[in-house]
Amino acid sequence: MRSGLGRENGVAGMKKIRKIKIIDGVFWIEVPDAGLYMLCGCPADSVKHLMKRGLIISTEQNGATFETGPNTILLSDVLLQNGHFSNLAEFPVLQMLYRQGMIIPNHPNNTGAKPLLIGTSEQVQAQMRYIYRGNYGLISKEELMEAGLSEPEAVEMMRLKLKFAFGNIHPSDSLLESIALENEVVEIREGVTIRRIRLNIFEISYDGETVSVNLNLALGESYDAPYPLGRYQIKREYFGVIHSGEGDGWDINRPCMSSILMYQGSLYLIDAGPNLIYSLEALGIGISEIEGIFHTHAHDDHFAGITALIRAGHRIKYFATPLVRASVAKKLSALLSIEEEDFYHYFDIRDLKVDSWNDIDGLEVKPYYSPHPVETNILIFRTLAEDGYRSYAHYADIVALKVLKGMVSPDESDQGISQRFFDEIQKKYDRPANLKKIDVGGGMIHGETVDFINDQSDKIILSHTSFALSSEQREIGSSASFGTTDVLIPDYCDSAIAIAYEYMRTYFPESSQNQLRCLLNNEVVTFNPGTIICKEKEVSADIYLVLTGTVEVLQGDWGISGILSAGSLLGEISCLYHTASQVTFRASSFVRAVRLPGRLYLGFVQKNNYYTQIKVLHELRSFLQETELFGEAIPYPKQNEIAQAIQVSSFGSGEIIAGKDQHALCLIKSGQVICKVGTNIFETLGPRDYFGEESALFDRSQTYDVEAKGDIEIYQIPTRLVRDIPIVLWKLFEKTEKRRRSIINHDVNSAIAFQWRDTYRIGVKSIDDHHQGLFEMASHFIAVMTEKKAKKSDQKSSCQAFLEKMENCFAAEEKLFDQHGGPELANHVKKHQMLIETTQALLTLIDDSQPSSVSGQFSRYFQNRLVKHFLTDDHRMGLFLNAREIF
Repeated sequence: MRSGLGRENGVAGMKKIRKIKIIDGVFWIEVPDAGLYMLCGCPADSVKHLMKRGLIISTEQNGATFETGPNTILLSDVLLQNGHFSNLAEFPVLQMLYRQGMIIPNHPNNTGAKPLLIGTSEQVQAQMRYIYRGNYGLISKEELMEAGLSEPEAVEMMRLKLKFAFGNIHPSDSLLESIALENEVVEIREGVTIRRIRLNIFEISYDGETVSVNLNLALGESYDAPYPLGRYQIKREYFGVIHSGEGDGWDINRPCMSSILMYQGSLYLIDAGPNLIYSLEALGIGISEIEGIFHTHAHDDHFAGITALIRAGHRIKYFATPLVRASVAKKLSALLSIEEEDFYHYFDIRDLKVDSWNDIDGLEVKPYYSPHPVETNILIFRTLAEDGYRSYAHYADIVALKVLKGMVSPDESDQGISQRFFDEIQKKYDRPANLKKIDVGGGMIHGETVDFINDQSDKIILSHTSFALSSEQREIGSSASFGTTDVLIPDYCDSAIAIAYEYMRTYFPESSQNQLRCLLNNEVVTFNPGTIICKEKEVSADIYLVLTGTVEVLQGDWGISGILSAGSLLGEISCLYHTASQVTFRASSFVRAVRLPGRLYLGFVQKNNYYTQIKVLHELRSFLQETELFGEAIPYPKQNEIAQAIQVSSFGSGEIIAGKDQHALCLIKSGQVICKVGTNIFETLGPRDYFGEESALFDRSQTYDVEAKGDIEIYQIPTRLVRDIPIVLWKLFEKTEKRRRSIINHDVNSAIAFQWRDTYRIGVKSIDDHHQGLFEMASHFIAVMTEKKAKKSDQKSSCQAFLEKMENCFAAEEKLFDQHGGPELANHVKKHQMLIETTQALLTLIDDSQPSSVSGQFSRYFQNRLVKHFLTDDHRMGLFLNAREIF
C-alpha cells in the first residue's frame, strides 16, 4: 500500500525512510521499499490529519476506487497525555479495513495482510478490547439483559447485531495483527526494525538508515484539531439549539455531528466528539458551564471527547438509557484498563427510561432505540411554550430504511429483524418536531435523506456527512454551519444576573441578599477573544466576575499557568490593595463578565470585614492555580474550600515523607523531594509538583518512597476534598499510570521490581502470605530467565511453578471471599482467570522466544497487571474482609 507522497519519495531516489511530523505527538514514517506506512501516535482525528497532509488519498486499481493510508500503527506508551487520549485506533483501523479495502472480499487491496498494532503489550491489549467494544458494544444476550432488557428484547437485539456483524462477532485479533514492543529490537517487516529508546521515544531503522520519533507531549501541549474554527458569541436562549458539528468521522473540515441544548440558562451537550474543548472554546463556552451530556452511543465520533467532560471542576450529569450507558462504560473501561464502576466516579449518572418522557427540571426527553451496530438512541426534547410544546429531535446514528428492509426475516432464529420491528422504526422516523437533525451519512449503518422526504417537521437539518449536499437533499433539508443557532423559545429576561448572584452567594454565604444585589447591580460587559482584561504589573480599577467563556492566566516566565471559567473573579487583590497585578488575564474566547466597580467592592469588603479572609485565601488559591493539578477549571468556591483545609508541614533532609499520612494529597511548597523504589530514584519533584496520588485514588499508602532532598515545606490537602473533582481525579489517574510506567521501565528486570513491600499488604494475613510467595517465585523465574546457561526445561519448570502458585493463591482468595458473601465475586474470578491465561500464554513463548523477550514481557505483565490487581481489586477485598474482622 502506498501513499502519494510515498511514491514520489521512491521515484526521486531520496532517503529510504521518510519521517513527517503531523502534529505534536504524531508522526508518519514510510519505508516504500519495505511496504511500510506507519502512523506513530493515534489520538482522535488522526485520520483526518493524514487526509489533510495528503498521506491518505483516493486511488483506483482494477476498476475499484479506494484510499491509501497507513498499514501500521505505533501506539503511545502512555494512553493519556495532558488529559487527552493518545491512543484511539478505532477510526484508523476502520480506515484500513474498509476504506482501504483490506477486509473487503475480492478487493484488489485485500492481500491477506491485516492492520498491525505495535506497542507495549498493555496498550496493544487495551486497544484490542476497546476496538472490540467499539465494533459491537454489548456482545451477548446476557450483557443486554444485565443492562435492563427482557430476554425476548435481548434475543431480538442480538439478531440485529449479528446481521450487522455478518453473522459473527469477531475478536479483534482475528482482524488485526500486533507486535508487543518491550525493550528489545523488533522487526516490523521486510528488514524494518524498531526499538524503544526510552518512554515514548522510538528508533526506526532500515538498510543503514535510522530515524527517531518522540510521541511525548510537553506540559501544556495538546493535539491540534484538523480544522480551524472561528470565535462565536452565542446569545443564551430559554430553549434553543447551538449547532456544534454536522460532519462525520471522515470530514476534514467540520466537527462531527453534535448539538448543544440551551435551556433556562443551562447548557447540555448531545454527544462528545473529538476536539470538544476546542469547539466549546470557539463557542465561548467553558467546560465548567456544561450542566450535562445526553449520549446517543459509543462510536468514537460521538465518544472521543468524553475525557473533556472529566476536565470539569464538577461532576457533569450523564444522561443515557442503561443500554447506552453500559456500552459506553465497557468501552471506556476497556480503553483505560479500569473497572467499569470507575466510570461512575467521574459523572453524575442519570439513567433515562426508553420510550418514555423523562423530566429534567422542566426539560423533557424521550429516548428511542435506533438500530445500529452498537447500542444507540435517538432523542426527542420538548418543553412547554405559550402555544404548547416546542420540540427538538436529534437522530444520530440511524440506518436507511432500505437497508433495514433488507434485514427483515420472518424466521426468528435467523439474523435480522421482524416486520413489526421495521414498522416501529419507520414510525419513529416519521414523527415530526419543530426542529429535527438527522444523520444522512448513507451506506450500511447511516441514514438517507430520502427517508424524510414527507417529514412534517417545521425544519430539518441534514447532518453526519462529509459530502456536499446534492440538489435533491437540499430540497428536503437545511444545513447548519458551526456556531449557528435555532431558537425554539426566546429568552426574554437575561439570566446572567441570576447566575452571577448564585456565584457570589457561594463566595460570601453570610452576606445578605440586598448586599449582593447591590454589588451586582452593574453592567455586564463582553470581551472579544484575545482581549487583555487585567494586565500584569498594572493596578486593576475594577473586578470582573466571569459569567461565560474562558480566560487564560499568564504569568511572566511561566506562560499559561491556568485557565479560568465561569464563576471566577479577576483582578480582586490588585483592586482591593491597589497593588500591581502579578498575572495577566486574557480572554481566550468571547467572555461575558459583570464589572464590579473597585470602590463599591472595597466598601462591601470593609463593611463585612472580609479583608484578611480574602488575602489568605487568595494567596493559597494563587499557589493552587500555578500547579498542574489545580491550574484549570476548578470553581472558585471549591478552590476556597481546599485552601481553607490546607495544612503546612515541614521535613528535614533525608526524611521519608510518603506514608506518614495516607489520607493527604501533598503539594510541594518549597524544596525538592526524590521518588524512589528501594535505592532506585525514578523522579525528582520540586515546587508545585505533587505526590500522594495513590492515597487520593485508592485510599492507601504510596507504593514508592518519597524522601526530602534538603529542607522542604509541604501543603497537605485532605483527599476527601478532591474525590468529587473529576479533572483532579483524571490528572491523578494519569500521573499514577505515568509513574507506574516510569518505575517499570526503570526496573524491568532488576530484583527491586520483585521485592515484596509492606505497601502491597491488604490486611488479610493468609492472602498477604500467598501474594508474598508469588513475589518470591516471580523473582526466581526472572533469575532463571536471565541465567545464560539455563535450559529451556528449567525456564519452563520455573514458570509452571509460578503458575501453579498463582492458581492456588487465587483459589484460596475466592473461597474466602465467597464464604463471607463478598460482592462482585464473579467479576473477581473472571479477572483471576484472565491473569492465569496470560501466564499460560507466556509459558508457551519460552520455546520459541529469546529469554530477554520473555522476561521483559513477564516483568511488565507482573507489574502492570498482577501487582495492580493486588493494589486495587484485592485491596478492596481486604477492606471488605477487615470490616468483618477477618485479618
